[in-house]
Amino acid sequence: MTATVPEHLLNIPPRDKAEILAQALPYIRKFHGKTIVIKYGGNAMTDPALQADFAEDVVLLKLVGMNPVVVHGGGPQIEAALNKLGKKGSFIQGMRVTDAETMEVVEWVLAGEVQQDIVGLINQAGGKAVGLTGRDGGLIRAQKLKMADRADPSLMHDVGQVGEIVSIDPSVVKALQDDAFIPVISPIGFGEENESYNINADVVAGKLATVLKAEKLMLLTNTPGVLDKAGNLLTNLSAREIDELFADGTISGGMLPKIEGALDAAKSGVNAVHIIDGRVPHAMLLEILTDQAYGTMIRAR
Repeated sequence: MTATVPEHLLNIPPRDKAEILAQALPYIRKFHGKTIVIKYGGNAMTDPALQADFAEDVVLLKLVGMNPVVVHGGGPQIEAALNKLGKKGSFIQGMRVTDAETMEVVEWVLAGEVQQDIVGLINQAGGKAVGLTGRDGGLIRAQKLKMADRADPSLMHDVGQVGEIVSIDPSVVKALQDDAFIPVISPIGFGEENESYNINADVVAGKLATVLKAEKLMLLTNTPGVLDKAGNLLTNLSAREIDELFADGTISGGMLPKIEGALDAAKSGVNAVHIIDGRVPHAMLLEILTDQAYGTMIRAR
């Protein structure tokens, strides 16, 4: 496939182009051979131009010697499929309530439709992507999530076939990485009775980054990052600051599992965790290959 170059980029003088490429060199050297786990979701996943940008970014990272691993969500696509069946999705503390029928929809939308679209986009951009679910190679073992109420921890919520991760066996991911493939993972786990579990994609990305000893975990979102109550971007957050934002309600809804997964990864040894705006074209390259901060970086201390 021949890449089309946007008009405004054709007018950059050659010397300036060379300067831009040279500035990326220290970052390419620093992250060569390192694993970068990317949670792909939000607008970046539904806007065709942003989809193409994302695929190109992932392929470029692979070509310059990094090891990208993609974990994808699919909330809007699941919601659309449920609506066609006359079902309305419901959420408790940012987690989708998943009965048996909803679980079937989740599986075929994530593993059948969304995953294959992403694999196709990456392959079209010149990469070699392979789709996986938690079943492949025994990747994600799970059990039913026991979810305590945030306000009253003695109250438990039943969210159906929503899973929490028991263990991750990364051997299939490592085998693909070593053979120049780009793994694309659907966040579906399996239990002791071979039952399926819907697992929050941010949580899967965080745990996978920890197990793979990733250099970076990048979570693409529909916001500039974590915002304070006045709507200002918080570019750098510690564990203590995050606890305060939880306590005063600044972080809520779908951001809860995202931040918890990010913080968990940071505490478990992932060097840098970034929540970045997936609506910005090539946001990943800007974050990884320049000294500009795009979004919120989360650190353990």
